[in-house]
Amino acid sequence: MSEKTRYSDEELAEFKAIIEEKLSLARRDYNEMMRSLMNADGNDVDDTSPTYKVLEEGSATQTKEELIQQAGRLQKFIKGLDAALVRIQNKTYGIDRITGELIPKERLRAVPHATLSVESKKARGK
Repeated sequence: MSEKTRYSDEELAEFKAIIEEKLSLARRDYNEMMRSLMNADGNDVDDTSPTYKVLEEGSATQTKEELIQQAGRLQKFIKGLDAALVRIQNKTYGIDRITGELIPKERLRAVPHATLSVESKKARGK
């Protein structure tokens, strides 16, 4: 019996559904973050005392920076999921890009945009 070299169309369809759901949620969260960032400058505190204004501006700046970082990570995640959908379309999804072996289903369900098995990722990190 030869070793399986790719996931079946049924398995790919299951992964596609998982990815599309995660993609939908990630895009929704990204759009909410971007809306928050666009409105972050619109919350004037002119009517509060100067001390509170300085504290609030410092907090708003920190929050804005955190939002920008989160949005960047989310954008990278979305790109990874989009690339995974292309690999599904090409029927190359779930194949470790170093060893050429199948990445275990459990890993793909947890990290659907993975291109390396845990072993390859650890080996690469050394």
